[in-house]
Amino acid sequence: MRRGASSAGGARRVLRRAKLTRVAVAAAVILGAVAGAVVTSSPARAASQGPCDIYAAGGTPCVAAHSTTRALYGSYTGSLYQVRRSSDNSTRNIGVVNGYADAASQDSFCAGTTCVITIVYDQSGHNNNLTQAPAGGAAPGPDNLAIATAAPTSLNGHEAYGVYIPPGTGYRDNTATGTATGDNAEGEYAIFDGTHYNGGCCFDYGNAETNSRDDGNGTMEAISLGNIRVWGYGTGNGPWITADLENGLFSGINAGFNSNDPTTNYRYTTAIIDGGPNHWAIRGGNAQSGNLSTFYDGARPNVSGYNPMHKQGAIILGTGGDNSDGAQGTFYEGAMTTGFPSSATESAVQANIVAAGYGSGGSTGALHAVGAGKCLDDPNATTTLGTQQQIYACSGAANQTWTRTPSGQLTVTVSGTTLCLDANAQGTTNGTKAIVWSCNGQVNQQWAFNSNGTITGAQSGLCLDVTGASTANGALVELWTCNGGTNQQWTLG
Repeated sequence: MRRGASSAGGARRVLRRAKLTRVAVAAAVILGAVAGAVVTSSPARAASQGPCDIYAAGGTPCVAAHSTTRALYGSYTGSLYQVRRSSDNSTRNIGVVNGYADAASQDSFCAGTTCVITIVYDQSGHNNNLTQAPAGGAAPGPDNLAIATAAPTSLNGHEAYGVYIPPGTGYRDNTATGTATGDNAEGEYAIFDGTHYNGGCCFDYGNAETNSRDDGNGTMEAISLGNIRVWGYGTGNGPWITADLENGLFSGINAGFNSNDPTTNYRYTTAIIDGGPNHWAIRGGNAQSGNLSTFYDGARPNVSGYNPMHKQGAIILGTGGDNSDGAQGTFYEGAMTTGFPSSATESAVQANIVAAGYGSGGSTGALHAVGAGKCLDDPNATTTLGTQQQIYACSGAANQTWTRTPSGQLTVTVSGTTLCLDANAQGTTNGTKAIVWSCNGQVNQQWAFNSNGTITGAQSGLCLDVTGASTANGALVELWTCNGGTNQQWTLG
């Protein structure tokens, strides 16, 4: 067949993997999230408190707090992450300005070269920093580091960057302190890109083994997002929020299907896993609006090793506990707590996340091809009219930076010239080339962004499509009948 529709990205690894009762405390947490009751003497900030202030007020303080986009405490003024540029291997710590990441500092430091993220700093004070993941039982290492410019975003109009993880990339801290071990209770939340996933194992954030090996059932507890069906899964085509408890991704009480665990593919997805003695839960929602939903809340799996749990307390990002690194995803922020957070606390955290304004204030950034994990690219930054567009490894360069205008155009600016994405010769048939052309306001230069991740031509109704479902650098982009394939799914920013 000419084209493929699979989003499975190489599931190639071996099998691995008190409630608050004081109403006044819960009410204070919620009031604090809404009213911002914490007063600081610093300049005007993104918020008077962050998620970890809310967790602390609820009696379940953070023991790890990671973000490349914002401070997770209202008073935090340290570094969020570190980047290293390829031109001279020098590094720079990226801090906060008014609570948001100082993305301008990264932009100036990385101009004209490629940067990778070397450290994601822990804001909790426990020094649980995430660095390059070492080799593990399921994959050699060390893993790759994420390109620092590959996941641009915005928060209330402030530029920032997430951690864009293709297969083979991962971060870890095998010497973490303060995290839950054994059967002790913990909470974990993360903000992911719900449109960037695959069927590989395993895109995780959370608690894992301290030796990067599969040490048996119940030796880890992490949030996982993807659409692999080997273990637990939910309704629809995925992705699903599941718990990686080692040797299984669980969507409910046992491995397999849980009809209450829905496909959760918001552009910015809140994902939560909480766990304690014979009790765990899955919660999730839209990080841009609304409340959390509970997809599971009950007993541990009825399989030996999971009750009681045997958590070891390391921290992973982007891989499984044994360094299974066949998955892909994007991480923006997350934290781990001691103790099982109350629903009131987590509702207040969700309100804080929504108020952070992910994705607001602009529609400019890389246009990610979901199936390939690459970006829409103007070849060689050309200004030659009629050049067919391609996909290429994300670099953050100007020829991969697209702007969605209020009139529905997609523009790219290279060498001072702004061009529009254009359906060649106003074509309305399969195979019409997606080219760049002088912006002229015609309908063949207008594009609709759809809730399923597709981009359709206003004139043709056809989908923007990576030819042959290719994942290779230089694969050409065209228009084709919409078919649900991941080679027709895109995310901007």
